[in-house]
Amino acid sequence: MNAANPIGVFDSGVGGLSVLHEIRRALPGEDLLYVADSGHAPYGDKSQQFIEARSIAITEFLVNRQAKAIVVACNTATGAAVTALRSRFSMPIIAMEPAVKPAAENTQSGVIGVMATSRTLASDNFVKLFARYGEDVEILGQACPGLVEQVEAGDLSGDKTRLLLEQYVLPLLERGADTLVLGCTHYPFLAPLIQEIAGAGVAVIDSAAAVARQLRRRLEVGDLLADGDRVGTECFWTSGAPDKAQALVTQLWKADVEVSSLP
Repeated sequence: MNAANPIGVFDSGVGGLSVLHEIRRALPGEDLLYVADSGHAPYGDKSQQFIEARSIAITEFLVNRQAKAIVVACNTATGAAVTALRSRFSMPIIAMEPAVKPAAENTQSGVIGVMATSRTLASDNFVKLFARYGEDVEILGQACPGLVEQVEAGDLSGDKTRLLLEQYVLPLLERGADTLVLGCTHYPFLAPLIQEIAGAGVAVIDSAAAVARQLRRRLEVGDLLADGDRVGTECFWTSGAPDKAQALVTQLWKADVEVSSLP
């Protein structure tokens, strides 16, 4: 590995592009490789063994393309597979963690809502977060089936998406939540609609920027930062239909991109 090598990023689908945006903002000189495992999305209803196997296979694909670090831009894959990845691969592996800590520190009502997949909410990582910060604040976990599929379909503001979000957001507000944690990387693409439903007095936060900062720190420690004067590139792969993925990634990345089929 050397500083000129790229950074590998993957998610169950296109949700991790919300993290990739923050990585690009924090590290403009880095080359980025992104894999959307959309052919197997969502991960939230898959077994741990399946998610672990997919995570290992995708990481091996990125390592074969000389990735110097891996970002698991998926909360569900983090909970199911990050331990196995770190035991198997030697490069820095940066994972997601729902932004429960900043939410607990900043809530005024003492109640925070965590919107995530059911598998993320049941993971050891989340159970530990709940135990660590749940003494002083009330943490309400809200599973959100269907939202990943809406983002994967490119429907960020339609009637069906709004109806789903109202079903998930309004009960949290009724129980006093003044802060909503987006515990799935797909959900930041729904943040404007979530904010509209929740109202201006409710904070809506995610952990993408914190992950980008952690990635930068790890690269600095390993002397792996690319030359800051260069302009980084992005390459995209999908395990789903490339033509569909290309339109969706172009929509979410806000730039014309080429998406290749994952071998």
